[in-house]
Order: sequence, then structure tokens, then C-alpha cells
Amino acid sequence: MSSTRILPGSRPDADIYALTDSRLSLGRSLEEVASALLGAGIKILQYREKEMDGGEMLEQCRLLRRLTRKASACLIIDDHVDIAMLCGADGVHVGQSDIPVPDVRALVGPDMIIGLSTHSPDQARAAVAVGADYIGVGPIFATQTKKNVCAPVTLEYLDWVVAHIDLPFVAIGGIKEHNIAEVARHGAKCCALVSELVGAPDIASRVAAVRAAMHGTADGQ
Repeated sequence: MSSTRILPGSRPDADIYALTDSRLSLGRSLEEVASALLGAGIKILQYREKEMDGGEMLEQCRLLRRLTRKASACLIIDDHVDIAMLCGADGVHVGQSDIPVPDVRALVGPDMIIGLSTHSPDQARAAVAVGADYIGVGPIFATQTKKNVCAPVTLEYLDWVVAHIDLPFVAIGGIKEHNIAEVARHGAKCCALVSELVGAPDIASRVAAVRAAMHGTADGQ
């Protein structure tokens, strides 16, 4: 694993949290999409594929491990603790109905990053109590990239997290170039995007545009 624990918002280049989705990648290979994201300066990449055989997922995650290690980027695996361990990922992200964080910790040991999705103040408080390293805050806006997703939690929940939770967090759900500045104004230092990035014809240009919009700069730096 990487010797540096890159958490959402932990440093300036940990501001955009990119997720993979083969359904939205315009027919491009995972290697092509991931290389474009990493080449554009993405430092946190989550592998999220919901409809794929375990063997194929492991092969893809081992590829991503090689690419992210070369780019000094953090690799997070969604849901699949076993695959995260087998490919040597930096972390695993689980949801409210997945394996509980304490049990994940018992499997992965003290060094792997564990992220937990939260949708309410009670869930955020519980995430702190059980030892999550960071939380997902969302969905902020309506999203179509994930099945069985809950209703938007809105910016009101984001405001609550900023005021009451000390853990690093990533805002997620329906975040695009046109609304990321608003999310950032409400205190999000790291925002997760899926279709806006992997579905862009020119991924590098889209990453630069999103980063510029988030920070209110002309070039995203």
C-alpha cells in the first residue's frame, strides 16, 4: 500500500474523488479512463463496478493498483473488502447495509483506509463512533449513477456535517461542473464525481474545468 494516507480534502490535490463506472465510460477501457483521470491530477480513485464477476473485478483492481501507485494516488475499492485486500488497495468504502466498519477493520488491519457512506446526522455520529476514517455525505443532489439510492440529503445535511463532524468527508451525489462551486461554498473540500468525469469525451479537460469551477479559478490550480 501507499505510504501516504490520502484522505478526502487532506491536501489541495485531494479535492476531487473520482469513481469508475464502465457503463458511463463511452466504451473506453478502464485503463484508458483511469490513465486519463490520473494524468489529469486525480489523487483519489474509487473502483466501483456493480455488475461484474469477482475474478474480472480483481484483475481490473490489480491494474488500477499499478496505475495508481505509479501516479502516487490513492486507490479505494467500493464494497468488496476481499478484493481490496487482494489487490493491495489503500482503502475500502462501504455502505450502511454492507459489512460493519468494526468487522472490516478486523479483516483489513489498522492501516487500510475505511470510508462509510452516511445520509443523516445519526449515521455520521455512528461513523465516528465505530472508527471510520472518512465519510461519504450524500447524495447531495439527485443522481442516476447508482441503483436503489436514497433521496437527496440536500446541502442542509452537508452544512450539519461541516459544523459537527471532525472526520474527513467527501460530498457525493449529482455533483457536476455547474453546481460544484455551490457545494464547495458550503464547506466541502472534496467532491466525488462519476458520470461528469468518466462520461466526458475529453476527461483531462473536464477534470480541469471541474477543479476550476470548484475553486473559482481560471485554470483549476
